[in-house]
Amino acid sequence: MNPEYTNQEIQALVLAVLETADDNLVLPIVQLGHPVLRQQAVAYTGQLDQPLLEQLLSAMRQTMYHAPGVGMAAPQVGIPLQIAVLEDLYPVPEEIAAEREREPLEYFEIFNPTYAATTDREAVFYEGCLSFEGFQGVVTRPADITATYEDRDGAQHSREFSGWQSRIVQHETDHLSGVVYVDKSETRSLINEQELWRHESLDVDTAKKVLNF
Repeated sequence: MNPEYTNQEIQALVLAVLETADDNLVLPIVQLGHPVLRQQAVAYTGQLDQPLLEQLLSAMRQTMYHAPGVGMAAPQVGIPLQIAVLEDLYPVPEEIAAEREREPLEYFEIFNPTYAATTDREAVFYEGCLSFEGFQGVVTRPADITATYEDRDGAQHSREFSGWQSRIVQHETDHLSGVVYVDKSETRSLINEQELWRHESLDVDTAKKVLNF
């Protein structure tokens, strides 16, 4: 059963988490096994006043940059709210970008998101998680989705994503339902990052042959 929280309890939890930030607003990232990663996060309905919400979003964003990562969900810093921040502007080789359909993703925030596949197309790639440090695994996901979400002001949005952007949105949205990528991965594909050199920059076909999945 998922815990229920009053607004006051959420506010107190956010304040307590923010107190753990370093001088650069970087927060500790909770790891797999922490109960918050397995809970259905609470819908955001304005539990935080504007200054506190902005502090939380700034800290989540700085934590994402510091990791570094391309997304950060509130449960990953110990807060059971349906909030995530996303951005992918890292340079990648053209060949890898083309293979993964990886296009730049400008910073944005999602509140209370959902997603649904819009085509039958699937994408099969390795992905990792900042809350499961040191490992990556192959996950098959819809390649094309429509995501619906709210922004920090409560405005509703519907937006289409494809390729790697779609994977990022799905990964972070899953976190808000207590789902971690390993729940959807080919378990035999799991690989410690110290072993990545064996698989030609995470080439899935090569990894399949070596790991027998």
